[in-house]
Amino acid sequence: MSQAKVPAWVNMALLPAINVLVAFLVSALLFIYIDINPIDAAKTMWMGAFGYAEGAGYTLYYTTGFIFTGLAVAVAFHAGLFNIGGEGQAYIGGLGIGIVCLTLGEYAPWYITFPVALVVGGLFGAAWAFVPAYLQAKRGSHIVITTIMFNFIASSLMAYLLVEILKPENTMATESRVFAVSSWLPKMHEIMSVFGIQMEASPLNLSFIFALLCCVFVWLFIWHTRWGYEIRSVGANPSAASYAGIKYIKIIVLTMLISGMLAGFFGLNVLQGELHQIKLNFVEGFGFTGIAVALMGRNHPIGVLLASLLFGFLYQGGAELSFEYGVDRNIVVVLQGLVILFSGALEHMFRPQLEKAYLKIASLGSNTPSKKGVA
Repeated sequence: MSQAKVPAWVNMALLPAINVLVAFLVSALLFIYIDINPIDAAKTMWMGAFGYAEGAGYTLYYTTGFIFTGLAVAVAFHAGLFNIGGEGQAYIGGLGIGIVCLTLGEYAPWYITFPVALVVGGLFGAAWAFVPAYLQAKRGSHIVITTIMFNFIASSLMAYLLVEILKPENTMATESRVFAVSSWLPKMHEIMSVFGIQMEASPLNLSFIFALLCCVFVWLFIWHTRWGYEIRSVGANPSAASYAGIKYIKIIVLTMLISGMLAGFFGLNVLQGELHQIKLNFVEGFGFTGIAVALMGRNHPIGVLLASLLFGFLYQGGAELSFEYGVDRNIVVVLQGLVILFSGALEHMFRPQLEKAYLKIASLGSNTPSKKGVA
């Protein structure tokens, strides 16, 4: 079977769609097992996620977080790096954003606080990725091991800071004080109301627009800049890239800094946009789910955006399903696991059959005589 004859869209678009479909079919068996009609469950999830403005707002709110962590993993993948540290980088990036909101937010409006928080959050996330990047580039320490270790360090550091330093007096809750209202990011329904468009209130905020801009930035950077070409060259063949004059150490560090920066932006959506205070475990596994988002999206910004939307649908639709049928909310974790299983570990299971079917259909089409030829 000649892979060259199979168009890229077959493996880049059609294969992931089939994998997701199979995951949903297996999920249907799960719903049958717990005495829930799969069709009714699908309708409930769809209506909960997209059937009304508030639900759609929550879906896009979750999508925003997945875009940041998914892009972070995708950028690292292009350099051949498996960045497992998105969770810790998002955590520390959120710390930087929270510090800005707790300090500058008392004196400046959101349109001043937002760009400062954006820069500081990105710097904090990049700084947390720097040490694993340096160890990988200079010492040969595997990036997977070091980034996992830094996740635990970030968790311990945040617990200490929230208990000993950032926690207000006379409270036992492991959270900072609430940010000044002037530092809060405007919600999308508030922005739309300025233009005379009425929307139901939801957590969806201005950071969603910034997340879309990040998708454009990553696309331009990876595929339309010299640095992006060097990153992809190192990811494809480090030895050949070094022979061509590309500095391996520089590219590894640069890639991880950008990856950590993107993960650090996560706090803009969750902290400055919704929670308005630093809370323990505010990342809630989004950093790890970003790995699945990047794998499903084939490390392309458009794919990451679509995969993020899918996981946003699962989060919000699963919450509606839990409310409607009283099922355990962990059912959403099971659904995510099935999607990850078929789109990650088993992503190539249907590839030979799909390519064979496409080549057969293509050959039949090419062998069909035209009306002009018959005549």
